[in-house]
Amino acid sequence: MDYNSESELSDSDKELQVAFAEGKLKPGLNTVEKLPKQLLNNVEGLKHKLADFTLNLPWIEKLVCVNDQAPLAPELAAQMLAHEHKRENQLKNNKKLPQFKPSDDPVLNDFKRETAFYRQAQAAVLEAIPKLKALSLPITRPDDYFAEMAKTDAHMQKIREHLMQKQQQQQRSERVKQLRQQRKEGKMLQLQTKLERQQEKKEMLDQVKKYRKEKRKQKDKKFGFGGKKKGSKINTKDSAAEISEYRRPHKKGTNNHNVKQKKNRPGKARRLKTKNKKH
Repeated sequence: MDYNSESELSDSDKELQVAFAEGKLKPGLNTVEKLPKQLLNNVEGLKHKLADFTLNLPWIEKLVCVNDQAPLAPELAAQMLAHEHKRENQLKNNKKLPQFKPSDDPVLNDFKRETAFYRQAQAAVLEAIPKLKALSLPITRPDDYFAEMAKTDAHMQKIREHLMQKQQQQQRSERVKQLRQQRKEGKMLQLQTKLERQQEKKEMLDQVKKYRKEKRKQKDKKFGFGGKKKGSKINTKDSAAEISEYRRPHKKGTNNHNVKQKKNRPGKARRLKTKNKKH
């Protein structure tokens, strides 16, 4: 065994001896047991350190405001109530969403938390402004105030170019959307115009048909039916059942004074005699 290995063994033996002396090793263990970390709450030490770095400075150097929340404005209270009703209806109408009580709803709690931050800041402003005015300190920025930028002009120029490029891209995108919408509306208008023309053409053809039909009826009424003659007198079901114009035939040999009697022609001799008398 060389010298280096002997030195390593001696170092590890020393570490084991130190761990055994500290009570970190027990019989049967070959590794160091990790003891639980003890948490100390040294109140006196903390107070001593606090007194060391505490500075008794005037209020203007600290601007510390310890206050309660400002009163809740009526419009903000109405907004919170409307938000609660809206959230309640949303959960009631959608059973897929996790159901919460109003006091446990994270959405409502977030809104109330933001409202609390707003009211806390409002109360701090209401307390700090009178103190600043009492110290004769300005609380508004002068009109000619010039604040030097923390960033260089070159960096701001890059930001400006980036914003301009982004604005141009947005304008191009909006222009493309408008053109697409106009093209879509143009197609719809073209289709609508085509349908209107077809409807107008159909109505015009119907009117022409009606006009021709009425014209044909008027001619038939004036000049008679000039169409097909064959089969026009054939009975139909309705005409065969019609008996309103039926007249009972007269019997032969009956005396009918209204009927004019036919005169018999005289014989040839009588006719010649009548002819000679005239001459």
